[in-house]
Amino acid sequence: MKEPFLSAKPIIQKLEEQRFEAYFVGGSVRDYLLNRSIADVDIATSATPEEVKNIFSVTIDTGIEHGTILVIYKGKGYEVTTFRSESEYIDHRRPEKVRFIRSLTEDLKRRDFTMNAIAMNIHGEIIDPFHGRLALKNRVIECVGKANERFHEDALRMMRAIRFVSQLSFSLEHETKLAIKANAPLLQHIAVERILQECTKLFQGKNKKQALRFLYECDLWNYLPELKHHKDLFPCLQKWEIDHLSENQVWLLLLFLSKTNNPTSFLKSWRMPTKKINYLSKALFFLHKRLQEEWTVYSLYQATKEISIDVESVYQMIQKQSDENIEQKINEIFLSMPIQKREELKVTGTDLMTWFERPRGPWIKQALEMIEKAVVLKIVANEKKAIKGWILTCNLQQENDC
Repeated sequence: MKEPFLSAKPIIQKLEEQRFEAYFVGGSVRDYLLNRSIADVDIATSATPEEVKNIFSVTIDTGIEHGTILVIYKGKGYEVTTFRSESEYIDHRRPEKVRFIRSLTEDLKRRDFTMNAIAMNIHGEIIDPFHGRLALKNRVIECVGKANERFHEDALRMMRAIRFVSQLSFSLEHETKLAIKANAPLLQHIAVERILQECTKLFQGKNKKQALRFLYECDLWNYLPELKHHKDLFPCLQKWEIDHLSENQVWLLLLFLSKTNNPTSFLKSWRMPTKKINYLSKALFFLHKRLQEEWTVYSLYQATKEISIDVESVYQMIQKQSDENIEQKINEIFLSMPIQKREELKVTGTDLMTWFERPRGPWIKQALEMIEKAVVLKIVANEKKAIKGWILTCNLQQENDC
């Protein structure tokens, strides 16, 4: 056993001292068996929420209605959840009622996939009533019990299954895949924000090409924002090796392939944060520009380093070029620039108003853009005195005079 299990062992020990059962459960056990990194652990116990609160001095009711208490131990929080069973689900997402029970097996039975229905005690012994270790060995994602029932209870589980394909480089067990296709229309009941969370994790995985193929083959594609209107994207995605792309680069590729004239509308349909929408919209602009002409130092600067890397990575894949040093080369160009963003300029709009004895107005933005470009191209040093001498000789209406 290793961290973070070791640090959490005292939680289980305290519960066991009070004659309750307690185990590590879920994704942390799965990742431990796969020898993957583990961020945090979840603990399941036969103790009720009130019993947990009586045992530990510092707790927070994070999800007490579902049996979850956050136990604070040595400054760190650990989620401790009571064994439970669930009634009928409503809206294909949430159980109508939760009933606290004393059986570990019954608690594991309600979980989504067999690989997530494995428990481990503080001695490192595995409890695996649904053969999750066999699924891990075979590298397949299969449901606990009947797949149709699991997806009918919670339709988001279908997206989770595809996401795990990408993250773990697993495949879908045959019956699980058939059940996803049969229940795909239920995805309409799931909030777009939840679907976006799963797609984000999918695009961050290392096996995204196969995962996208399953999205298409299982008909989930038909219920994704915007993509349902662009089924023709899928054959294009399968032509390229996209597994090395970052999440932002996948979104950029989807925008490009959709041929949208309104990337903001496309991304808003996914309920994306405004900051990310602006980033990807700007990246799409520079991708189209890159397809028409080579980068210049100033166009790289205008794009920003992060967008330049994303754009060049997608560009080279589209053009079937291969350069493993994209990030390194762009980083080197930016390191050679006198400034990497406008905030690094040694002059401000206030300086310009003083030098020209003019009130604030649109001319300030024009002047700052001229100065910014001149500094980036090393026409003038990024020093206030040098910039003042240079800008005072310029006709602010005609940049070519400078």
